[in-house]
Amino acid sequence: MTTQKSSAPMVSPVVSPIWLVLVGILSVQLGAGVAKSLFDEVSPTTLVWLRLVTSAIVLAVIARPALRGRSRADWWVVLGFGLSLGVMNWAIYQAFARIPLGIAVTIEFVGPLTLAVLGSRRVRDLLWVALAAVGVLLLGFERVDLDLVGVLLALVAGAAWASYILLAKSTGERWPGIDGLAVASVVATLMLTPFAVHAGGDVLGDPRILLLGAAIGLLSSVIPYTCELVALRSLRPAVFGILMSLEPAAAALAGLLVLGEVLSPVQLVAMACVVVASIGATRSRSTIAQPVPD
Repeated sequence: MTTQKSSAPMVSPVVSPIWLVLVGILSVQLGAGVAKSLFDEVSPTTLVWLRLVTSAIVLAVIARPALRGRSRADWWVVLGFGLSLGVMNWAIYQAFARIPLGIAVTIEFVGPLTLAVLGSRRVRDLLWVALAAVGVLLLGFERVDLDLVGVLLALVAGAAWASYILLAKSTGERWPGIDGLAVASVVATLMLTPFAVHAGGDVLGDPRILLLGAAIGLLSSVIPYTCELVALRSLRPAVFGILMSLEPAAAALAGLLVLGEVLSPVQLVAMACVVVASIGATRSRSTIAQPVPD
């Protein structure tokens, strides 16, 4: 394929897909903490849009995706990928505005955790998933005063997250490098544009807000989605779902450092559960699949 310009170096075994996923986790949760700190000034929808605009511009410039010669199936996959990105980002930011950061991400994790359970074929994998589920339950059900709308929005984000995992895999198989991610980011941006302008068009002329939105876009979209898309070219979706059990712990840590959300003893135990589950899942060599050819 003549468009195979960047995929070979990205899937080099020198860079472990596991480390790529971990870098993405830390980056996205730091970006989420920064974004939530701005909700008093900017609506969550507008911040999500600024985040997606940044990623769309940066990725399009870097990838310069070749659009000619694509099959109808290629376009359907990347359009679905873009829609899942847009819904996932919008729903989780709306949840952040209503419930604590760590709790929102914990509930959101129901999506990839379900995917991990459905995709597992070995008893060992199911045991790690069960341990991660214990952590999710401890985090998710410690509080009884959660806003119902926030919980439902986090569940919507979780469903979109599971779709993202599967569609990212398909996108990586059909589009070389980060071409598919760049196109999907444009799709997600266009989808949210009218809502973002309606929710906070007056702040879009503030240079400070634009700069902060760009920083959030780099932290929460460009870095993590690029890392995850490349990792998913050689990592089974079910294993990726188990690795993402680190997300609640990372979100709780970001909430503490950025927002001052203090962790309770139960939350510390829950984070220990998901961290141990992730370490156990990544120790097996069989978790790494063969790279997907272009």
